[in-house]
Amino acid sequence: MQAGRIARETARRLYGAGSAEDTAWMMFDGRSASLAGAAFALATQIDNLDGHDGYNPTKGHTGVAVVPALVGFGQHLPGLSGRDALAALVTGYEVAGRAATALHASVSDYHTSGAWNALGVVALGARLRGATAGQLREALGIAEYHGPRSQMMREIATPTMLHDGSGMGALVGVSALTMAELGFTGAPAVTVEAETAQPHWADLGEVWQVPLQYIKPYPICRWAHAAIDAVRELRLAHGIGADDVARVEIRTFHNAAQLFPGLPETTSQAQYSLPFAVAVMLVHGDIQLDHIAGAGLQDRRVAEVVGRTTVTVGAEHEARYPAGRWADVTLALRDGRRLQSVEVHARGGPERPFGTAEITGKFRRFAVPTIGAARADAIMKACLDLPRRGSTFADLLALLESPGG
Repeated sequence: MQAGRIARETARRLYGAGSAEDTAWMMFDGRSASLAGAAFALATQIDNLDGHDGYNPTKGHTGVAVVPALVGFGQHLPGLSGRDALAALVTGYEVAGRAATALHASVSDYHTSGAWNALGVVALGARLRGATAGQLREALGIAEYHGPRSQMMREIATPTMLHDGSGMGALVGVSALTMAELGFTGAPAVTVEAETAQPHWADLGEVWQVPLQYIKPYPICRWAHAAIDAVRELRLAHGIGADDVARVEIRTFHNAAQLFPGLPETTSQAQYSLPFAVAVMLVHGDIQLDHIAGAGLQDRRVAEVVGRTTVTVGAEHEARYPAGRWADVTLALRDGRRLQSVEVHARGGPERPFGTAEITGKFRRFAVPTIGAARADAIMKACLDLPRRGSTFADLLALLESPGG
């Protein structure tokens, strides 16, 4: 995607390292930047293809920042076991998720994921690099202070490459840890240490957030998925297609109803759409990468369905947000019938989990067109081998550096 190419070039130009110990190569690129720059580049790239995991109460995404940080830090830890890499990753998820809910509860605006996933990057890096408790505390404070308190609903109203702020979250997180290691101070992190934040941390080590993450089946904002799935299920149950439908009536929660309403001119607008995404599902029976970019944005049949789609807020769906992502859809058919879905929750999370085959199938759909089947399958195997005794993170890293297949 263009945003990823721009981010990698920006990292190469502006975020170089002054020493080998602070250098990292950029995934599937091979060129080097600083640890912070490489994390920024990869997080920005992931952020701009909205197919990554998330956790409902955070209203955002953790993996987009902590995975790039792990790839960078791991390059300097040749003996890092697969299990220790996963433990660090889990640490990042558990800290970031709680920082997120504490932040949302303490401020009036809705800030992007970069505002809080920076703290997860700090926690992951501190574990891997053996930071002291004091360094960790200062780094969390620095990351919280400098994390981008960017306005999510501004980006929803006008979708651009800014997306969810996670590129800057990753950059800030790595930078904060480095600064704290050198003696820079920044504590306390209010979302960690304030008395009002303590309920968000009380279950740390007891309730694990990693299994509660959702996996997206489509590269579209999660808010749209319930309506997409409702249309998918009606389509399959009744054997209908777009030509059979006179009108599409969507009822969902308020924030989902704010998604881009018209015909997207850019992939950013397509990924943050609701009527367009639902129309793609109705026309094609799926939403693939080529549906949300390039010629996919000029699909006449999709455009016709968008023009026949309405979106309203359902009070019952709004009441269940952000804990859930719900919608219902009615299809008014040309023959006079009205097909109404049940209330649908988006697939892929603990409410409607995917099996292994669905998750690995999604990975291959995304990866194979870019890096080829052999390399994609090798990466998938290396990931699945990480919990195995004797595995090393270096086995996976060896597959991630060079461009192409």
